[in-house]
Amino acid sequence: MSAPDRPVVLRNGLVLTMDDAHTVLPGADVLVVGDRIAEVGVGLTAPDGALEIDATGGLIMPGMVDTHRHLWQTAMRGYGADWTLTQYFVWYYLESGKLFRPEDVHAGNLLGAIEALDAGVTTTVDWSHGLRTIDHADAAVDALEAVPGRFVLGYGNIQQGPWEWATSPEFRDFHRRRVDGGRLAGFQMAFDVTGDPAFPERAAFEVARELGAAVTTHAGVWGATNDDGIRLMHEHGFMTPQNVYVHAATLTHDSYNRIAATGGSVSVSTESEQSAGQGYPPTWQLRHHDIPVSLSMDTSVWWSGDLFSAMRTTLGADRSREHLEAHAKQDTVTHCHLRAEHVVEWATRGGARALGLDSSIGALSPGRQADIVLIKNDASPAMFPILHPYGHVVFQAQRGDVHTVLVGGKVVKQDGRLVGIDLAAARAKVDATISYLRETLGEEAWQRGMNPDIPETRILENPYQYTEWDAGSAQWKH
Repeated sequence: MSAPDRPVVLRNGLVLTMDDAHTVLPGADVLVVGDRIAEVGVGLTAPDGALEIDATGGLIMPGMVDTHRHLWQTAMRGYGADWTLTQYFVWYYLESGKLFRPEDVHAGNLLGAIEALDAGVTTTVDWSHGLRTIDHADAAVDALEAVPGRFVLGYGNIQQGPWEWATSPEFRDFHRRRVDGGRLAGFQMAFDVTGDPAFPERAAFEVARELGAAVTTHAGVWGATNDDGIRLMHEHGFMTPQNVYVHAATLTHDSYNRIAATGGSVSVSTESEQSAGQGYPPTWQLRHHDIPVSLSMDTSVWWSGDLFSAMRTTLGADRSREHLEAHAKQDTVTHCHLRAEHVVEWATRGGARALGLDSSIGALSPGRQADIVLIKNDASPAMFPILHPYGHVVFQAQRGDVHTVLVGGKVVKQDGRLVGIDLAAARAKVDATISYLRETLGEEAWQRGMNPDIPETRILENPYQYTEWDAGSAQWKH
């Protein structure tokens, strides 16, 4: 990410600082010098030559943080709109996912990274589980480094057990070259724990510990991962505050207690959980156990790629569950426990905390990195009046209202348009990937993939084909 050209001041906006006190400042300025926030306040004096951005009538907030997105699948935008989770497993794990070349991973990552910035998501975890070879991994990072955002690579490979790829010398060499010596904002190891009592995933956890890498894992996913995986991680001492548990939608109180006790956090992908079948979005449970929450979009192969949708659907799902639980007891909810302010917090500070970046991003306060979003659209009748600022962000704004985005003090979007990004080149790469897949699969299979028949039942028993362990019936398959 290149250095900012000159100081920037955003003038006269409604500032949601998301600092520890959640200070809200009407008619305030945010001054950026270098890559840092220098001052936040009213009537600030800017250095000579500063770029002045009029934020009148707009909301200024920290850049949003997505803690779990399969960027490599963005080239397939919307293809799986009618899939279930099982059909997703069939297409990507068993069949067509094996066809993706390094250049296809690059194309998806490039488009997904650009899309995130356009929507005001300044930090994204690339949950990159399509890295079948080191060439795929290099292609993924090349794409991330070509886009001026913050990206954390979650390294994974759905075609091979983590005890295999994580212990290979090629993976160690990749980590040395692209993580230790690269420009990524962070690194995680991305793999799931099936519940096999032999706990073969131990080897991958040991590598993560040696490298000082966080682990991000799909936990509590119906039919795939369950309480046994959480118990094994806990009993072997691999549950740490750096762990991010994705979805965590079908766990018992015992597992939630283990996560809470060890300081981990949960990445909730509400659009995904509502539609695909991982389980009911668990924020109502996480609040009960006081487990930290961040938000994520999962994949654009199904859903939208912006955290406005994540905030909106998460608030709706939590409130819906709260009402249903009350109605089952012949009771009535008179006050909402989860509020708009809370989900804005999860979309900013929550993500920063989950990634261990809370001292540098996630809030607008002096000394922090200048990752800033201005939501302003003078042509939209939905952007005035702004009476409840958090509610406006969650229920009224959308990614088309993202006026300006700064990452590390560098303007990457201004006046509603991306700056210095070659969208035509990204389109050409994605077009090439789609053409390749359609030709390789054949048109009939390509069309059928969007509306698949009921899949073979074996995928319901074990979606992770790199192991014989059957998590569904908790026995070895014969």
